[in-house]
Amino acid sequence: MKSLIALMQVVLEESGTRCGTSTTSDLKTIRRRYEDEGLAFLAITLPKFCSDFQKSLDQGFVARSSFSGFTRKRGLPTFLSGFLEHVFDRDSGRLLDSPCVHSIRSVRQITLLFGKIEERCSPRRVRAAHAKYIECEQDVRFADATLGSDQAYRLVDFERISNMLWGALFSSIDSRVYKESVLPKHGPGVTAEKLRGNAKYKSLEWTQRLEEGGLPHWEHLIPSESFLQRTDSVRILEPGDERPVRVIDVPKTLKTPRIIAVEPTCVQYMQQGVLEVIVQEIARDYYASNLVGFESQEPNQRLAREGSITGALATLDLSEASDRVSNQHVRLLLSRHKILRDLVDATRSRKADVPGFGVVRLAKFASMGSALCFPFEALVFTTIIFVGIERALKRPLTHRDVKSLVGKVRVYGDDIIVPTDYVTSVIEELEAFGLRVNSDKSYWTGRFRESCGKEFFDGADVSIARCRRTFPESTQHVSELTSIVSLRNQMFHLNYSEVVRFLDPLIERIIPFPYGTETSALLVRHDHYLPCQETRHDLDLHRPLVRGAYVESKLASDQLDDYGALMKWFLKRGDQPFEDRNHLERAGRPVSARIKIRWAPPY
Repeated sequence: MKSLIALMQVVLEESGTRCGTSTTSDLKTIRRRYEDEGLAFLAITLPKFCSDFQKSLDQGFVARSSFSGFTRKRGLPTFLSGFLEHVFDRDSGRLLDSPCVHSIRSVRQITLLFGKIEERCSPRRVRAAHAKYIECEQDVRFADATLGSDQAYRLVDFERISNMLWGALFSSIDSRVYKESVLPKHGPGVTAEKLRGNAKYKSLEWTQRLEEGGLPHWEHLIPSESFLQRTDSVRILEPGDERPVRVIDVPKTLKTPRIIAVEPTCVQYMQQGVLEVIVQEIARDYYASNLVGFESQEPNQRLAREGSITGALATLDLSEASDRVSNQHVRLLLSRHKILRDLVDATRSRKADVPGFGVVRLAKFASMGSALCFPFEALVFTTIIFVGIERALKRPLTHRDVKSLVGKVRVYGDDIIVPTDYVTSVIEELEAFGLRVNSDKSYWTGRFRESCGKEFFDGADVSIARCRRTFPESTQHVSELTSIVSLRNQMFHLNYSEVVRFLDPLIERIIPFPYGTETSALLVRHDHYLPCQETRHDLDLHRPLVRGAYVESKLASDQLDDYGALMKWFLKRGDQPFEDRNHLERAGRPVSARIKIRWAPPY
């Protein structure tokens, strides 16, 4: 871990040079607290410092409660005070009229450098995350009960506005499914039965709810009627016997893991087919294509920059967004569209197996891991946003109102853009529907905005690079190598030349590290131009070759033949052959990776 402190020292010193301030005492503080608190100081405490810093930017002053755990001198903490004094008044703590953008970016870079390092959380934190999952369930049930009794008028407004926004979209999906049915497909990940790759095509488990929802097993598990005898072995599960989703944790940050739910094979299989229809129809629908995003984060990022300049747009972030969308929200959303409603209900898992809590019945629509989680949470959030806007207008919403807000309202997952004029009402409605707005990551009063991985202050991009893994020591550390190369190139594009000079020898000690572009198949270093480095020439394609490291992924051995292989062919999209000629022998996500040194173009 000493290498992490060495990296922090270089980042700190170069940031200080940029901003004309001394960082000697800051480095002493970091070293002392790292010795006392370990990696948690870099990965948890410093990101909390940055959260308070960003909130201070938004509200225009440093509150007394900010920067807890750090000593203060007059209005500002002594830690990083050289940078902070270029942003806030040292006595009053108020934001300067012309704060230094370089100092803002530097504070963020220093404090967030290790904020998302992928290290396993302690068992205590994992248990707390599972308990939080259960707590969310209870909150969803409470919100459902409250809306169903004391605030039923909100449900009426929700249904009316959802029909205004998505009525044409859902009707087109109903019509398409009625005429063409659904072509399912298997997702890339593991399933609740722990099946991977080609093994999914051999699954002989189905549910009665899928049968009753218009998705019979004999139509989706075999390639043709010639294989009907295969369906004799299919096990049809009654609702009470259905396999629950398997709740697991995966690394996210040192503070908390990411909790996802792994769906049963047959459920995920049909979810992917329904998702494909929904996404294709959303791209054709005017409201949906302009209000929600699935493929590109750029519209949200562009609006966040605009909001940082004009102050007219707010960026909101939701906590536990997926786990707080109620199934009742989605049912109300689809109440007038029976075909899609039945499809979505049939492909929704009703139970979850949570470590330490057993099997619980779900009130939420779905957790991360469901193919339908992302689109429906976006549609639900957008509907509630317009309920809030209508509440602020104090009159019924019209189509003219909605069209006037295209380009001002945008939802991508739990990243939300709304006009500042309506933000208070929108937050009130979001929380009335059981959602929670993360106040630490929501901005609307100042000139700081954050959305979809980009941060802006008064139009200036203050986004940073993150160190996501510990440093590699040999070619066996494949993930660490790819991570440090990515970090080096990000730092290059942020003009951290000293950091680049620090990282280059660490990489060159392990692998050849030629110059190249991001399209190269090799692990290459970026530069403003490619220096002359050709050591070989491709005589067939007449292009330069350089010697570098290539990441070779290995798929698990996974033989597929007979009806399963034929079914895989029938489910293939497009008329092009399979990209991998050996897809019937090896499939799924890579089970291992290794570094190979080879000759390849640098671009």
